Amino acid sequence: MRGLTLHRRAVHAVLAMLTLVGVFVLAAAAPARAGENTFVEVTPNTAQAGTRVNVRASCDNANNQQATVHSDAFGRVVLRPDNGFLTGAVTVPGNKQPGDYPVDLRCANGNTASTMLTVLNMAQPSKGPATGGGGTAGDRGSGSLLLVGGLAVVAVAAGLGVFGGNRRRTRPGA
Repeated sequence: MRGLTLHRRAVHAVLAMLTLVGVFVLAAAAPARAGENTFVEVTPNTAQAGTRVNVRASCDNANNQQATVHSDAFGRVVLRPDNGFLTGAVTVPGNKQPGDYPVDLRCANGNTASTMLTVLNMAQPSKGPATGGGGTAGDRGSGSLLLVGGLAVVAVAAGLGVFGGNRRRTRPGA
């Protein structure tokens, strides 16, 4: 009984210590100011012209209202509320010149934010380089011929093994 009382006191002491640590941590944290949670991000932030990018943003306490994003890279996009954020997607035009383009967010509550989108416009090859056939790559029949030949050799070897092992030995003069 006495051990149980000591155990309870130890548990109470640990809980009191954790409560004090929690109070000090919460008291030391600075309160968030309005506008600190306003941001815009583009994924990927470096994109080939003609590809689709996703835009995710936060307008602090106005994430339940639509916001707009504008960039010379893709024009104007409306972001809609989605799981506590504002999201949208847009395709960068295939003929967009390469470069860095600002992406500007304008929130319904007046907050703004911006980020940068880098657009690449590299010419895409139409087909792979002409490097030749590479040995037997161009001959379709040789692969199956080699397979059939290999299987035949294995079958003959197995047959000789079975025949040779089952042959009766005869004694001379018997």
